[in-house]
Amino acid sequence: MKLEPGDLDDLANLAISAATEAGQMIAQSRPQEVQHKAGSANLASQVVTEIDRRSEDIILETLRPTLKRFELGLLTEEQDDNQSRLTSDYFWCIDPLDGTLPFIEGVPGYAVSIALVGRDGTPRIGVIYDPIEPAVLHAVKGTGAFRNGQPWQAEAQAGAEMLSVFADRSFLTMDGHDDVFNALDKIAIDLGLAGMQVHTISGAVMNVCSLLANPPACYFKFPKPTGGGSLWDFAATACLAKELGAVATDIHGDPLDLNRQDSTFMNHRGVLFATNDVLARRIQTLR
Repeated sequence: MKLEPGDLDDLANLAISAATEAGQMIAQSRPQEVQHKAGSANLASQVVTEIDRRSEDIILETLRPTLKRFELGLLTEEQDDNQSRLTSDYFWCIDPLDGTLPFIEGVPGYAVSIALVGRDGTPRIGVIYDPIEPAVLHAVKGTGAFRNGQPWQAEAQAGAEMLSVFADRSFLTMDGHDDVFNALDKIAIDLGLAGMQVHTISGAVMNVCSLLANPPACYFKFPKPTGGGSLWDFAATACLAKELGAVATDIHGDPLDLNRQDSTFMNHRGVLFATNDVLARRIQTLR
């Protein structure tokens, strides 16, 4: 089913309402029960709380009627992939609580993430709710990015001296991470900066949102055998990044594979977000 521009606006507003309601619930909650998923690659992907599932229920209560009305597929973190994303022209891609580790630790770095993605893997809508600020970030392809309903222009900070590197915690234990950090420090100096600073507290969604708000900055994951984050970790922020003129690609500079047929993981090609093309091209040489 072809979606008209007005349809995208309506769906974006519904996603904003759903994310806001779920995010407000999260902001008022603390986890009472923490469970672990079987077969997940790292602690961040293993942990799930009852709040994740409550958030998903809230979101689906608003968005489920659109599945039939607009013939949409559905992919959400807390449910098995029913493959509807592969047969529908568009699908909702939902992470009801990204950054579960920061959430259970009581520190910033978690968010609600909702995207509408085309069958070709192009994100059409991206909505993020940050319960800490609180703030709503959203974008509709071709119409710009917004923060709390106002146009959001992410511009380089005047006098910025450091390259901000946002990374998952697992990056700190990756083989060869010292070499990568040394290379990033050299890149920063080559770009006329004093060096780099690394941030590893947040989940993937807030890592990218923080990157977009604090240029010059980057976030990346190298290809690896398993894991590598999931479609719902990057779909909404990819839409935001594109509308802000930032880079959102795989580690080779090709479009993100946001509707991978054989898996929901992104390990096969990695991910790369950067606030400018020059920085992105330098990071691609590190793989």
